[in-house]
Amino acid sequence: MAEVASNDGYLLQHFRAADIPVLGIEPAAGVAAAARRIGVRTEQMFFGLDSAAGLAARYGRADLIAANNVLAHVPDLPGFVAGFAAMLCQEGVATFEFPHLLQLIRLVQFDTIYHEHFSYLSLLVVEHVLRDAGLRVFDVECLPTHGGSLRVFACHADASHAPRSGLEAVRAREAAAGLHRPETYDGFAPKVARIRHGFRDFVATRHARGRRLAAYGAAAKGNTFLNCCGITAGDVICVADRNPGKQGRLLPGSHIPVVSPQALAAARPDDVVILPWNLAEEVAAELAPLRSAGTRLWVAVPEARAL
Repeated sequence: MAEVASNDGYLLQHFRAADIPVLGIEPAAGVAAAARRIGVRTEQMFFGLDSAAGLAARYGRADLIAANNVLAHVPDLPGFVAGFAAMLCQEGVATFEFPHLLQLIRLVQFDTIYHEHFSYLSLLVVEHVLRDAGLRVFDVECLPTHGGSLRVFACHADASHAPRSGLEAVRAREAAAGLHRPETYDGFAPKVARIRHGFRDFVATRHARGRRLAAYGAAAKGNTFLNCCGITAGDVICVADRNPGKQGRLLPGSHIPVVSPQALAAARPDDVVILPWNLAEEVAAELAPLRSAGTRLWVAVPEARAL
């Protein structure tokens, strides 16, 4: 079992505990070292055709290679995918998990678009990229993570894995949504503009009523959303986050102070916008005491609505 972009070895440690030989491939020195400290064998390198060939020669070809939420971060997608073909054994399986472009378009998830991503992917495109590398998709799972993701199962083009129902189901959904037609994407920017104006109106209404507005979740999608909407510390009193490394700092651009959840509770805001809408239910449960005290909880995408 190998994992590309294996981070600190969190996934691979469970395979290792089951006595399955593992190999992590991770370019960041700090997290690669963290993985080794918990006993996960990890090579610090960028993955591609040349590095994969070297790994296969050193460790042998893998029966399973996982790549979770890494495709969007790769500037050379064909070269990256070619490495899987070089490292995968003849009947081996490679899995790729990534946020689904269909959900991004359908639910106007523009706040998931930020600088560290090079691409936003559909099954249609991923099949083409894999096919050019000699790989074939034979199954797809739909996952709720990141507002809707796909996990694609691929093998060598001449491997024995038969196509499964999940593949045709997602192909049909993408075809029905018109992801193969350029005009499908034309209406995205106006929808973003409507959400932006709608949220600014929501904020203005809160202020006009004398209500104190805060937010929860100092993550990338929330920061992208606030900056797109032109929201500043004059609009939102604070953003709470459980990560101590973020507390006591200011959000880039908006300069909204980041506080602990305990500080948010002490501030007793009238309204809290949960910025990571994909975790809204989990965060709402955490904020239950605030809600019981009269604070209203909201999400803002695809429109401002109370929970």
